[in-house]
Order: sequence, then structure tokens, then C-alpha cells
Amino acid sequence: MMGHRMVRCWNLPEATLEGGCCVNGGSSSSIPKKVICIGLSTSLLLVLLALGLTGHLGLPKLHSRSSQAVRIIAPDPSGALLLNQSAVVDQQNGLVTFSVTSRTNLTSTVLFDIKHGLICYQPVLQKSCFLRTMETSDYENVHALLQASAHKSHFQLSVNETQRRTEFLGVLAATQTDLSNLEEPLRVLCRDRPIHWTKRADGPGKQRLVYFCIDICFPNNICMSMCFYYLPD
Repeated sequence: MMGHRMVRCWNLPEATLEGGCCVNGGSSSSIPKKVICIGLSTSLLLVLLALGLTGHLGLPKLHSRSSQAVRIIAPDPSGALLLNQSAVVDQQNGLVTFSVTSRTNLTSTVLFDIKHGLICYQPVLQKSCFLRTMETSDYENVHALLQASAHKSHFQLSVNETQRRTEFLGVLAATQTDLSNLEEPLRVLCRDRPIHWTKRADGPGKQRLVYFCIDICFPNNICMSMCFYYLPD
């Protein structure tokens, strides 16, 4: 069993951009340095994400060349910060891959395999992948992204309109799934990692600890916080 360290996964806080971007020009510039840094860093992230997930950086290929990189900006629960996340949408193969960067600049990956009705989570600082079947709400959220991404690649959610939902997934740690039984996108993502099935639950109760959560937002103004905990063996 893994450690009890809880990891909260959100995207690219401003702190990760400070001190790493140099802007030439005099003090008369009307554009704040931080705005330029954020814009350049986000653009670079989208380019690297698209190249990496389509195999152009020597990484395992998850998507076809027709894939589109999109950016979603959502308010955090307090509404004080704008949180960024990126996704690669592959309409041809029915795949959507979210790249969720934590405040310590570590990245988790969440893959929606629409054709086979599966979601695979590869959390930061965890040595396993976690699998579950898609439900009606998952299809609705992903199809909202597929439909919206056909028209634009940048989305900004409203703090007043965003609905936040928390769901708990119990990890069946005692059983592992044979990687060879999964489809190629999942095999590529979870190579060299054990894979555990999860099941939806009401919550861990007082006797169990939530080990980590991953937050994902969709263009239909819904943000999902998926929190994982381990079930008894």
C-alpha cells in the first residue's frame, strides 16, 4: 500500500511562473511582466502537451495527428485564483487526455477512453494507475468538451456559474488488472505501473483516509473533484 500523503492536483499556479521568465524592454511598457510570463508559459505548455501526446517528443503516442490541444481556465473554490488545465482532444479515436499540474509543478494525467467507456487516472506521486468505468455524467461532460472544442480551444469558466462536485472512489488495492487485457491507449499510459480498479462510494468514513484528489473542469461549467481512498483488503 502507498503512503498516506495527500496530494491535491490543480493547475499552474502563478507561483510556478515567478522568477522564470525574462521580458526585455524598458519600464514604459504598459503590459505587466507577470501577464506576459503567464501567457508565454501557457502557450508553451499547450505546445509541449500536444507534441508529447502525439509522439513528436519521443514519448509514447496516445493520440492521432488530428488531435487538438485546449485550455480551460476555472476559478478555484474561493474564487480568488484562476486555475489552468490543458487537455488533448482526439475526436477521431474518442480520447480526451487531461494534464493536471499541481502547485509543486508535478503533473497527473487523466485519460477518458470514450469508445471503451473507461477512465484511467495516473496521479502525481503515485506509482499506480486507477481505472473505472464511465457513467452517464462522465459521457455528458466529455461530450460537452468534444462539442465545444470543435469551435474554439480556450475556455474560461465563471466563478458564479461553475458547479463543483466531489466524488469518492474506493481503490481495490488487493487486485490488479493485467495490462495486456486493456486497450492500447491505456497500455501506453500505464506501462510499467500496476493498475487497480476503483468503485464509487459514499465516502471513506471515519476509519479511512483520503489519499489524494484530482480536480477536472469541463466547458459546461462543471468541475469534478475525484478523491481516492483504499478499501480494506
